[in-house]
Amino acid sequence: QASELGQPCHGFEMNDYHNGADDDGYEGCGYHAIGDRGSGRRIDRQPTIQTVCRWRIAFTPRMIFGARYSTTGAPTNNPYGMNSASFIDRHGLWSDAQAKRASEVLRQAETDGLHLIRLAWADSHGVARAKAVTPDTFRDALANGYNINVATSTLDGSGGRVFSSFVRGGGMELDEMTGSPNLVIVPDPDTFRVLPWAPGVGWILCDEYFSDGTPFHFSSRHLLRKQIARLAEAGLRHIVGLEVEWYLAHLVQDRLTAENTGVPGRRGKPLDTAPIEPGYSYHSETNLNVMQPILSTLTHAYTGLGLPLRSVENEFGPGQVECTFNATDALEAADSYVLFRTATRQVCRQHGYFATFMCRPGLTGHFSSGWHLHQSIVDDKTGENAMTPGADGAALSETGGAFLAGLLDHALPATVFASPTINGFRRFQPNSLAPNRVTWGTDHRGALMRVISAPGNPASRIENRAGEPAANPYLFIASQIAAGLDGIERALTPPPPDDAPYDSAKALLPGNLGDGLTALADSAFFRDRFGALFMEYYLRLKHAELDRYRQYCDDSGIGADNADVTGWEQDEYYDFF
Repeated sequence: QASELGQPCHGFEMNDYHNGADDDGYEGCGYHAIGDRGSGRRIDRQPTIQTVCRWRIAFTPRMIFGARYSTTGAPTNNPYGMNSASFIDRHGLWSDAQAKRASEVLRQAETDGLHLIRLAWADSHGVARAKAVTPDTFRDALANGYNINVATSTLDGSGGRVFSSFVRGGGMELDEMTGSPNLVIVPDPDTFRVLPWAPGVGWILCDEYFSDGTPFHFSSRHLLRKQIARLAEAGLRHIVGLEVEWYLAHLVQDRLTAENTGVPGRRGKPLDTAPIEPGYSYHSETNLNVMQPILSTLTHAYTGLGLPLRSVENEFGPGQVECTFNATDALEAADSYVLFRTATRQVCRQHGYFATFMCRPGLTGHFSSGWHLHQSIVDDKTGENAMTPGADGAALSETGGAFLAGLLDHALPATVFASPTINGFRRFQPNSLAPNRVTWGTDHRGALMRVISAPGNPASRIENRAGEPAANPYLFIASQIAAGLDGIERALTPPPPDDAPYDSAKALLPGNLGDGLTALADSAFFRDRFGALFMEYYLRLKHAELDRYRQYCDDSGIGADNADVTGWEQDEYYDFF
């Protein structure tokens, strides 16, 4: 709110604006107490104080300027806010490093002349949601957070209401969920970016909290942090490399029609697209060059965002692309995945193309896409890979073997976190480059867990091949940390590897989402590690999706386990992901 050095800020009125921090358009206008920009309701008329501001932008984000109100509705005691603790300070939500980074972010936002900053958060599906705020509002959000409606966590992917929000307990028997209340999203300064394709627009990921500072029960980012902290107690860090397949197509429909719009509980039809190349010419340089203009544009965007891109490849299906990324810490990898997906879709759409992370589009000749999660664990003190095998002929170190054994032991209930859609289970077919059983092998692409290692190789790792590109990265990665750490804590040893995994006698992976949810519901382990409250919530959310699919099949007279991708799946996932 501070003006340029030495410029007067006229019309400063103490304590005379109603706190309009709500989700109905008052968030940006209830905080101002300078000039006539505040449009909150006047409560008490006070004499106007003329003052001259002596600050520029050299403040810390922990200061609250002006007689503004916090997101919890509590007014500051000092009209300049200097002695009033912000929401973030009161609840200790940032480290000192984050606070320092926030000051740098504010300076960058001013230097770059940003006019909007998107406050983004990942919903329960791992899909990016966002609100765009002005620089003044962003400055306040870096002290007090910003209010959002809890609805993005209580609605399913079609916008259908899963929980009875407007009764006591919000349909969850939780008083704090009554009435579809507000949450406070708190920006994580370490995730700030300037969007290369949107001039003057910044982007930052946020964490969700209740108004008393309690972490939101159903935040998958919070849940991942808990698993990371548990692993840290064992002196280890989880390192993740992303390998993601997705589809690129020409957008051939230039405007929406009535059939493209849906209603809560039913998504409209996606826009019409056409293949960009014929497919099934694996790594064809000619076909890669057909896609090169938009791939180059995307690469510039990824680089501008600081994403650790390694390669862009022409995959198997028509317009199927694979992107790989350098390995990073688990939370950074999950955050990067959220940003990568939303950036890819936005840039493609802006240039007349269409990107989808739906596993198997219901279009002629479209092969299933996968998300292969490469993972290792490193010693937190030395930084050395704790999975690297010795010279004893074992595929992994003793610690790495125990981690692998834990992944295998909990593989069945964890499948839903890797492949959370009805469509994703269509991948689990024999001889398909996707797994169908709980197996592992050394550099074997037919196994569930592919071990890539060698004595002395610091890149020794385990690749989980069960993932679909529509997975929530926080839940997928959290499930791996929890399961692998359990293997270490119980000193498990893996079974012998499977050289012919599709012929193995090992347990089959769940054949559909219903079976996957049953396996997860029966898991006392994940109920303990993720919490009974989160598990009940997640199961209800996914069962609502499954129920809608089954109703469609009944209405259409087709079997729920039919082999072909249904129209419901195409409508539900093609443009949502």
